[in-house]
Amino acid sequence: MSRRVPGIRAALALTLTAPLTLTAPLALGGPATAADQYTVTALKFTVPAGGRDCTVDADLYRPAGVDRSNPAPAVLATNGFGGSKSDGSTDAIGKVFARRGYVGLVYSGLGFGRSGCLISLDDPRIDGAAASGLIDFLAGTRTADDGTRADFVTLDAKGDPRVGMIGGSYGGAIQLATAAVDHRVDALVPLITWNDLAYSLDPNSLAPDNTDGEGGWTVPGAFKWQWANSFYLTGETQPLTVPSLDPTRINSLTCLHFVTRACAMFRILNSGSYPARATADLLAYMRSVSPVSYLDRVKAPTLLVQGQADSLFNLNEATATYKTLKAHGTTAKMIWQSLGHSSGTTAPAAGELDLSQDLESSYVGRRIAAWFDRYLLRRTDTDTGPAFAYYRDWITDPADTYATASQLPALDEKLYLSGDGRLVDDRAKVARGSGKYANRLVPTSHSESSLAGTIGLPDPAPYDTAGTYLGWTGEPLTRTTDVVGAPKATLRVVSPEARRTQNSGDAADNLVLFAKLYDLAPDGTNTLVHRLVAPVRVPDVTKSFTVTLPGIVHRYAKGHRLRFVIAASDDAYTGNRGIKPVTVVSSPQDTGVLELPVVTD
Repeated sequence: MSRRVPGIRAALALTLTAPLTLTAPLALGGPATAADQYTVTALKFTVPAGGRDCTVDADLYRPAGVDRSNPAPAVLATNGFGGSKSDGSTDAIGKVFARRGYVGLVYSGLGFGRSGCLISLDDPRIDGAAASGLIDFLAGTRTADDGTRADFVTLDAKGDPRVGMIGGSYGGAIQLATAAVDHRVDALVPLITWNDLAYSLDPNSLAPDNTDGEGGWTVPGAFKWQWANSFYLTGETQPLTVPSLDPTRINSLTCLHFVTRACAMFRILNSGSYPARATADLLAYMRSVSPVSYLDRVKAPTLLVQGQADSLFNLNEATATYKTLKAHGTTAKMIWQSLGHSSGTTAPAAGELDLSQDLESSYVGRRIAAWFDRYLLRRTDTDTGPAFAYYRDWITDPADTYATASQLPALDEKLYLSGDGRLVDDRAKVARGSGKYANRLVPTSHSESSLAGTIGLPDPAPYDTAGTYLGWTGEPLTRTTDVVGAPKATLRVVSPEARRTQNSGDAADNLVLFAKLYDLAPDGTNTLVHRLVAPVRVPDVTKSFTVTLPGIVHRYAKGHRLRFVIAASDDAYTGNRGIKPVTVVSSPQDTGVLELPVVTD
């Protein structure tokens, strides 16, 4: 799913109808030059996917000098949500890798552009199967519909082409879905994509000790209605924006362009009602089309790139994928870049990834180039970089913006919620006391307008309305403090009304709150880091619960103060049904705890 993030925007469109020649073959994996040339051929494929035949519209990028006697590895890619093979962020991939000597096959995903069939949210049984059919073409074992055969792709064995995948958002998850059903894929580079659509679109930020023990929750979260409905409307209007007589692109009058279960998912989320059976079906479906359910079958080496400015698919999604792949023995590394879905029209910072430029122009680009050099060109001495790297927006020198580490930072600093509204560094400093807030029938807190940047509208600064939130503020910092990772808060709240309704049989009656972390400057400026919040639907208010906040990379300057807030609502999400006052009581023996992953130089 993509808003055409500038970090993966393309150069000008290129249409070539006749072959161009070079005096010598292009050196594979080398930097592009002005003389780099290739042909682009439009192809159609009819592939089986999910029990039906689907037409796939694709462009084949063939570098000059690549033929049967001089084959090259291939790169397969598809679009973000709402895009096609021809949008700037997709055809840029074909161009940049063709200039490096790779065969490229860039296609419109099912239901988008001029490809047929319904939108099925990168379901491995459908979208993954379709991509597998394209890998057959790269293997030379099937032809395009016009009879074109690819006999110029490097083979590891008969029917097994050397192929990597790269792409962003919707074009990122398809890589994992494809690799789960087709182990011929040799390398993956998923950019700014999801781990679990249940967490992405209906997040419940309960930490693992509050879940069902299987990596998810039995209680839904707070519906991310702005993001989710923008995708729903984009998908449902596809037959209007891209007219097609292809009957495989139309489902029914009540569900135009998505598969039926996807439409049912959006209807349940928008209904504001979560009875137990509907909730179980909802969560099961969202996970079934998400990497969280099939990562154990992904064996291809994977370089994950996730954006810090991303309220749709935050850093926690890539972290979950990274940890799972590593646990199953799959080679994986992770980079946290600056730009994500929430970057709007912001141009890439100096040195940040821009696939319309040569890969050597950015740190992430060089890491991607090295990844494919190692796993597609099989240059075993290639250094693919550290396990973990992250962008630091407080560094001005583009050559030094990324820091690296062998592992993710640990939660090594604790602060305690004092009854007098302070954040203190010692439990003994906690004052006895309590605070109270109550939600209203309309949202009273604002984090972001999810699509403001995309449509060019201003977005008001984050705010919370008095009486509808509680906050705890630390002392001015005596040293610079870098937080790198996902903070965690353990809380206990008192809410008699929520306790009365939480066993109604409808999870919508459970208490909802939003946790977030601010940076309070000496001049009073209050910054919500990347406008990120952690929604929670509390299953049982009689018990303590732990909230995992979205991962951040943020420098709290000396003299600034950390401020932790829990709010009753957020206007980018659906919240409480009915008025549910909340009290938080603190004492030295029993109080909330905020844990931070702090990095020291």
